[in-house]
Amino acid sequence: MRTLTHAHNRLIFPFALITAGTLFLTACGSGTDDAATASARSDAIPTTDVVSAVKKDGAAAALLPPGTTSLTLAVSVSGQPPGTSILDDGKTLAGQDVDFANAVAKVLGIRLKTEQASFEAILPALDSGKYDLGVGNFGVTDERRRTIDFVTYINDGQGFATRGDSKLTKVTDLTQLCGLNVATGAGTTFEATLEDNKHLCEKPYKVQTYNEQGAIWSSLQQGRSDVVMSTINGLRYAVAHQQGVKFLNEYHRLDVGFAFKKGTPLAKAFQAAVNDLIEDGTYARILKKWGTTDSAIAKSRISPPEAKHS
Repeated sequence: MRTLTHAHNRLIFPFALITAGTLFLTACGSGTDDAATASARSDAIPTTDVVSAVKKDGAAAALLPPGTTSLTLAVSVSGQPPGTSILDDGKTLAGQDVDFANAVAKVLGIRLKTEQASFEAILPALDSGKYDLGVGNFGVTDERRRTIDFVTYINDGQGFATRGDSKLTKVTDLTQLCGLNVATGAGTTFEATLEDNKHLCEKPYKVQTYNEQGAIWSSLQQGRSDVVMSTINGLRYAVAHQQGVKFLNEYHRLDVGFAFKKGTPLAKAFQAAVNDLIEDGTYARILKKWGTTDSAIAKSRISPPEAKHS
């Protein structure tokens, strides 16, 4: 979570995808150059339609500012489910964030003009008015809430993964990383958490940041890093589709939400729309499609306080 993210042969393609220079996550996300976005394409990511049947809710739509018929949405492409990927037609975006955005748009009866953007560029661009809202598994942190409004739709967070032969079994305290090389995404909540706590080590761990997901996993596989810190859902997916790596544990759960410029008049309408999706069952269908049922929330909230680390 930025600060603080099948193919023809299901057994081997995901690792090829991950190591081909695809973009790093969510809340966590990254750049979108042509080579990276091209390698983020896969025709075997889930494509079940769980959105088209969603109906407009007049009460939720009435909460929009008068005259609102379309909005510009910025999407960060991670290249790895459940984050946003590009299908083999080279243009269609598919991912959990995209499904939620499209479903909310259906509830509100509006059109979305979707634009790809690098993860780190989205939040500043909201303040400038370039985009109306952004998605990219943006974790809700107290620091971000100072300048950004959020409407929550899932709960994800921070976790760890490592090589299968590592002696690490669980990271409950960052001092367990002392002396190790930790790979993560540049500009993420992971980077911020690691940098804020490295002083706790007599021999500090080294934070290795990358803009591309492929570089992160390559560094781990090749022994240049010892552990990866990333999103819980993204790590679980990656580990399930790679040999020789293992998921360690969840470290810190965070709410994830649509991101808006501070003071947005759109928040109440989006909150109502998410809650509609929860009530009519669409929400559960989206989570099931992307294998993230454990990330369900009971009710959408507007810019809730950051969940404290237990």
